Amino acid sequence: MILTIDQKQIAPDITVLEMVGRIIMGNNSRDVELKLAQVLNDRKKKIILDLAGITMLDSTGVGILVLSQAKVKKEGGELRIAGAQGVVDEILKMTSVDKLVKVFPNVEAAAANF
Repeated sequence: MILTIDQKQIAPDITVLEMVGRIIMGNNSRDVELKLAQVLNDRKKKIILDLAGITMLDSTGVGILVLSQAKVKKEGGELRIAGAQGVVDEILKMTSVDKLVKVFPNVEAAAANF
């Protein structure tokens, strides 16, 4: 399954990257990196990764999420994860990504008090 990433805005200044598919080794992981770089180049500092549509996350995908957190933090921003379900949520907990990045049940909760 090809990974799709749709960028949305929540007023006034929150960027949501809505992902559908798998974040796994190969082009999918590179796509996440490229999209995040584009968002950071646009000077966006509040970013939510909506993983509700992600069905699989491998070790490369976990690495991309950790790297994304580091890049956003370096730019003075904040990254949040929303909507992870099932095996993806389990992987975030098992790898302690949920300790590095704030994880929320949905985009609305992630956007609250940003």
